[in-house]
Amino acid sequence: MALTHDDVCRVARLARLRQDEAQAQSMLTELNRIFALMEQMQGVDTTLVEPMSHPRDVAQRLRADRVTESDRREQLLPLAPKSENGLYLVPKVIE
Repeated sequence: MALTHDDVCRVARLARLRQDEAQAQSMLTELNRIFALMEQMQGVDTTLVEPMSHPRDVAQRLRADRVTESDRREQLLPLAPKSENGLYLVPKVIE
């Protein structure tokens, strides 16, 4: 699939991009190269290639699921601008 000069100008107009003739021609060349590479990649036989969940075989390092902080609610609650029944009161953001 090859793009035309008109296609590039139309997409630029829809994206509200201002470009001169040289930029449009450069973009046309670059986009056609990208599409040519995509077509070339579509032709590669991948039937024997096993899908990967991640491009690298990495193991996620997990920390132990344990409490590391003490409960400081009674110390921090008085610092809040507004609180009620042990809860922080915040301004309504979504109506």
